[in-house]
Amino acid sequence: MPSFTSPDQGDDLDACVLRFSDLDLKDTRLINPSSSLKAELDVCTKKKYSFAKKKAFALFVKTKEIPAPSFECKDKWWKCCQQLFRDQISIHRHAATQHADEICHQTASVLKQLAVTLNTSKSLKSEVNRNPLKEYFIYNHEVSAWLPDLSCFSPDELISGQGSDEGEVLLYYCYRDLEDPHWVCAWQTALCQHLYLTGKVRIATEGINGTVGGSKLATRLYVEVMLSCPLFKDYMCKDDFKTSKGGACCFPELRVGVFEEIVPMGISPNKISYKKPGIHLSPGEFHKEVEKFLSQANEEQSDTILLDCRNFYESKIGRFQGCLAPDIRKFSYFPSYIDKNLELFREKKVLMYCTGGIRCERGSAYLKAKGVCKEVFQLKGGIHKYLEEFPNGFYKGKLFVFDERYALSYNSDIVSECSYCGAPWDQYKLCSTPQCRQLILTCPACQRQGFTACCVTCQDKGRRLASSPSQSSFKEECECTARRPRIPSELTQQVRLPTSPEPQPDVVSSDAEYSCSCVSRRSLVGMAIPTAWCHSWAHLQPQ
Repeated sequence: MPSFTSPDQGDDLDACVLRFSDLDLKDTRLINPSSSLKAELDVCTKKKYSFAKKKAFALFVKTKEIPAPSFECKDKWWKCCQQLFRDQISIHRHAATQHADEICHQTASVLKQLAVTLNTSKSLKSEVNRNPLKEYFIYNHEVSAWLPDLSCFSPDELISGQGSDEGEVLLYYCYRDLEDPHWVCAWQTALCQHLYLTGKVRIATEGINGTVGGSKLATRLYVEVMLSCPLFKDYMCKDDFKTSKGGACCFPELRVGVFEEIVPMGISPNKISYKKPGIHLSPGEFHKEVEKFLSQANEEQSDTILLDCRNFYESKIGRFQGCLAPDIRKFSYFPSYIDKNLELFREKKVLMYCTGGIRCERGSAYLKAKGVCKEVFQLKGGIHKYLEEFPNGFYKGKLFVFDERYALSYNSDIVSECSYCGAPWDQYKLCSTPQCRQLILTCPACQRQGFTACCVTCQDKGRRLASSPSQSSFKEECECTARRPRIPSELTQQVRLPTSPEPQPDVVSSDAEYSCSCVSRRSLVGMAIPTAWCHSWAHLQPQ
């Protein structure tokens, strides 16, 4: 596997590691080249910093490469921020001026990798003797060696069928320790470009999480390469890849990067590890548990909680009957939600689920670590796999997905409604105000009347912007979102079991503190929860 140490690696690297090994990726002040920290570095450490920044810049530009048309003399172009760049100078200028913060964070990540390299370099020879896999990669670390042979396919064959009807979207994740996530990042970037795939792939030392779209030929080859790679072949099988209709058109571009977590829970994997999750239940086993849970509807108390680990805009349009769906906007709020409502889970058996299973891996580990539950179970493969087996089972409504499709439909149930008139409706659109990134539910009839924003406040902002184009600096977070409680408390609500398999009507709340023209109150089948329906697209994460 390729090394990420600088050409002048040696004892001087110690200085760099001592300065940078504990960098906080979220604190840009520490990694800004203009900060006082860099000014205090000695010459040797500055070399290491410069090397890391150059590598971070190169990795960023590499992820934006796309194949150039056959009639062009050049073999590659670059695409970023919906713009096409035909030469290196222009993409370099764009990256330097528009993505400085991302490159700074990547610089810190590379520096951390340098520290890891230093710690492991002393034992490298003995490790090679004990680990054939590592030896194999040391001598076969070129990215090109791990790309499929496409000589028997034409580019047209790989590109054709990328549309939503003929193409395919893959959803997958794999938790396993990766020593060199930057090599995996470069390989994944090259692999996706090689197969004309778009989408998002997150890589960390704890594993990989991806959603990619393209032609069915391209996705088939992608799965074959993943399952043949020594890094993953012993950890993944074909069934780990969830498929749905779609294609490259479902994503605006390809984004591959190295992060601390493959799904952002906001807690270091060193503190809460994927290695201690809840008990995995197959879709069939989970179905039986939910059936048993719902059969307890007429009992006063239940020892089971069916917990939705997703965000509120996901459970708004589809959910399991009888579930507890936290009114949270991001998965990084989930640990705080558990802490605030810990007594709710005491001596309970918890059945957890999410879109594809990845959030449950560490979410269940976090809940287990609290030591209050009798048992913690999770749905293997998530809702995606459950609906493949039980399209008309206990999950009602649509399955929210993190791409341009917004949702997948497996049954005819509509569990949400238009926020303006209350008519059954479950098709999201972005708020019509350009600076707002909220997802809204507004039916065609209300759209024709001009109700296209997430709330009256945002609608007025849109009108002012239209009349005064120069007034373009609005906050991305909508006023109605800001008024919502960040972490809701369920302990003030009375837990009750479902009395009917059908969704209950909205419950009007008198809680004026969070009132807003776009706020609706809902009652999920198993819990009365005050909920606003403003949906932020800016913070969406896969799975």
